[in-house]
Amino acid sequence: MKNLQTKLRGRVVAAAAAVIAAAGLSASLPALAWEPTKPVEFVVPAGTGGGADQMARLMQGIVIKHNLMKQSLIVVNKSGGAGAEGFLSVKEAKGDPHKIIITLSNLFTTPMATGVPFNWKEMTPVSMMALDQFVLWVNAEKPYKTAKEYLDAVKAAGPNKMKMGGTGSKQEDQILTVGMEKATGTKFIYIPFKGGGEVAVQLVGGHVDSSVNNPAEAVAQWRAGKLRALCVFDDTRMPYKAKVTDTQSWNDIPTCKEAGVPADYVMLRGIFTSPGVTADQIKYYVDLMQKIRATPDWKEYMEKGAFNQTFMTGAEFTKWLTAAEDNHRALMQEAGFLAK
Repeated sequence: MKNLQTKLRGRVVAAAAAVIAAAGLSASLPALAWEPTKPVEFVVPAGTGGGADQMARLMQGIVIKHNLMKQSLIVVNKSGGAGAEGFLSVKEAKGDPHKIIITLSNLFTTPMATGVPFNWKEMTPVSMMALDQFVLWVNAEKPYKTAKEYLDAVKAAGPNKMKMGGTGSKQEDQILTVGMEKATGTKFIYIPFKGGGEVAVQLVGGHVDSSVNNPAEAVAQWRAGKLRALCVFDDTRMPYKAKVTDTQSWNDIPTCKEAGVPADYVMLRGIFTSPGVTADQIKYYVDLMQKIRATPDWKEYMEKGAFNQTFMTGAEFTKWLTAAEDNHRALMQEAGFLAK
């Protein structure tokens, strides 16, 4: 009997020790990292066919092709109010990590121009994916071979005779156009369209005389020999030397400063999510963006679109955003575009 009690007591102690050990083990295991539990809405605060829309849909395709998310990534265009519709939808989704947005410089210009109650600080920065360039484009059937030749023709025609096509009003394209006018003593009729894809089509059709589209927005028409690239609005030439047309690479396009046009401007392609999300949720999206950037599909797109491939997250990205906001406010004030 005594032996039986001793055996039973030993089994109880062993079982208790096993329970304690298991509890200790589970307590020491890290919690599972957060990931989406339903489809993620990917907001584009601009129309279809433009640079932001193209990038978002490429990212969606990369996520599907490389199986980077268990849930779906659904692209939704919300271009109303110069993108305000999209920004407000994310601002209002406080604490909802199932919503991200791709931004362009209307992140700054839309609230400044319209007075809409929104500021980029009311969303959560995830990462800078790239900086986009602007190129001065003309119809390839026109005789202008350089930016100087074209701008001389604009001056000769007189104020408000030549038409500059661009995306939206009081946004990047028009701000850059005003900056170019001030730098060169020209004056265009600015014609706003819903997106860069439409702008390129209008220029090919001869409905406007020039545009300042991003490379990705006009590359198909350039490759097809329908458009001519005159200069890029940056301090240095684009680094990509593979031929895009029969005769030219992106690197062959001179800077506008080289061409005697002292104006430059680059645009953010960044990702934000809703306000009030957790550090784990931000980390999930930062990691996702890094996985997207590591794919050959992304690298090919970056080269074809001639992007500046700067990547930033965290405090570095926030510091850049703060400086960019200040710069846009100064540009908007100079152009007379700030909301009264």
